[in-house]
Amino acid sequence: MTDLPTSSEWTWQSAYPAPAKLNLFLHVVGRRDDGYHLLQTVFRLVDHGDTLHFSPRSDGRVVLLNPLPGVPAESDLTVRAARLLQAETGCRGGVDIRIEKRLPMGGGLGGGSSDAASVLLALNHLWQLGLTRQRLQEIGLGLGADVPVFVFGRNAFAEGVGEALLPVEVPPAWYLVLEPPVQVPTVAIFGAPELRRDTAPIAAADWRPGFGANDLQEVAVSRFVEVGRHLHWLNARVPARMTGSGACVFAELPTREAAAEILAGLPPQMRGWLAPGLEKHPLHGLAS
Repeated sequence: MTDLPTSSEWTWQSAYPAPAKLNLFLHVVGRRDDGYHLLQTVFRLVDHGDTLHFSPRSDGRVVLLNPLPGVPAESDLTVRAARLLQAETGCRGGVDIRIEKRLPMGGGLGGGSSDAASVLLALNHLWQLGLTRQRLQEIGLGLGADVPVFVFGRNAFAEGVGEALLPVEVPPAWYLVLEPPVQVPTVAIFGAPELRRDTAPIAAADWRPGFGANDLQEVAVSRFVEVGRHLHWLNARVPARMTGSGACVFAELPTREAAAEILAGLPPQMRGWLAPGLEKHPLHGLAS
């Protein structure tokens, strides 16, 4: 991303990015007594995502101006994030939120979580609340396991349910991402009896690019034909894997030209896009 404001220049009139993430690998290494799965993964931020716009309100209300079809505004993670921030700080400010949605629901790209994180970062700045990044991560965890990594704002090796984060260096790369026309419910994948839950854990320092697999991929492919079809098409041209619990699949390429050459051959009924990896979240400077 280029020509973004500095941390002191973000204003109510600014457009606030909410980038996608890819899971470069995702292993299920156990399960807690409460049913939550223990994971290891590397989150890679990419330069493609949603954009959020904010306008102040004087009545203390949080209003989502363009709710997603089929998702009540009260349930939307952006509204919940803003209201949780109000509750945690006693802030009486209100806000109108408008989202330019590019990331698909149920795609494994973290769209809703990224939107929520950008709300936390932006409103902490705009409402001048002064919360630390660590506190915002804690608040974000109450909204979902993927929210903290977007607040963290760096490519990260993650453990636990995804909230224990360590920064990790990822080489520059371009990503070709395909969006199968299905929504994959995370709960259906993690609840599958055939899901492998005993992959041996590794130390964060031992991770290397290209390591590992996505333990959720086999389950998703067996239950969602379109995920398998898109993965097969991409794998026939370059090594590919699924991100998150699906549905999106991706390949890592060294240059934009190499990725664009493959994208140019995409069948008309398939949807895909290119994006470079990011070193930091565009809003990283809004918290310390």
